[in-house]
Amino acid sequence: MRRWPLSTLSLVLLLAAVQADLWVGKGNLRHVWQLEQQLATQQAANDAQRAANARIEAEVGDLVEGLEIVEERARLDLGMVKPDEILVQFAPPKR
Repeated sequence: MRRWPLSTLSLVLLLAAVQADLWVGKGNLRHVWQLEQQLATQQAANDAQRAANARIEAEVGDLVEGLEIVEERARLDLGMVKPDEILVQFAPPKR
């Protein structure tokens, strides 16, 4: 029977210890894979939320702009004024 040198045996044991920590220790590959999957899921949820926020922001912008347009049309077409406001219209000179 052949005996292994002490340096070879110690290197094999060190390699086994590192591999054991990689597979079953804290921060093992299974745990890392689970965290990567959770990260991908959270990133997808964040992207969906960003899209929803952008839609809501566009709707709010449309509502604000829409109200301003309605007010402008009421002032120009119907001559409506706010309380305590005086309406002055200028007509172009006739030629």
